[in-house]
Amino acid sequence: MAKSEAAVKDPATKGKLKLIIVIVVALLLAIGLSVGATWFFMHSAQSKPVAAAETAPVGKQPAIFEPMAPAFVANYNQNGRQRYMQVSITLQGRNQADLDALKVHMPVIRNNLVMLFSGQDFATLASPVGQEMLRQKATASVQEVAQKELGKVVIEQLLFTNFVLQ
Repeated sequence: MAKSEAAVKDPATKGKLKLIIVIVVALLLAIGLSVGATWFFMHSAQSKPVAAAETAPVGKQPAIFEPMAPAFVANYNQNGRQRYMQVSITLQGRNQADLDALKVHMPVIRNNLVMLFSGQDFATLASPVGQEMLRQKATASVQEVAQKELGKVVIEQLLFTNFVLQ
């Protein structure tokens, strides 16, 4: 026992003990601060989108997608060989009432799209660029009918949801 009492009374041992205690307390404090800061930032990040949604401008309405059923099937001759194309289309708009008003004119729209699809070249449609050009032409065709019949452009874009060439 005399040796342990002597070790406790030794000033060098007391200094090392104090240093270890200070290091342990500093580490615990650093860990606590990092956990607290992480919780704070994660919690505040979750509440920011809600505040941003409340202050969002009312000008742009959410997108409404209206599928055109049934899918379009067009056939055409390519160098004496019969080719087929099947395209499923979805219209994107912002106002349900306008999309409903456009449904009255679906026979005209479908006719224009079938004529557009039938006049295409297979080699052009086989490339992504050709498909995108066709999509843009089809969008313009539908927007033209909407402008003529309703007096405004009802759809933002026409989307190909299925595109098959054979």
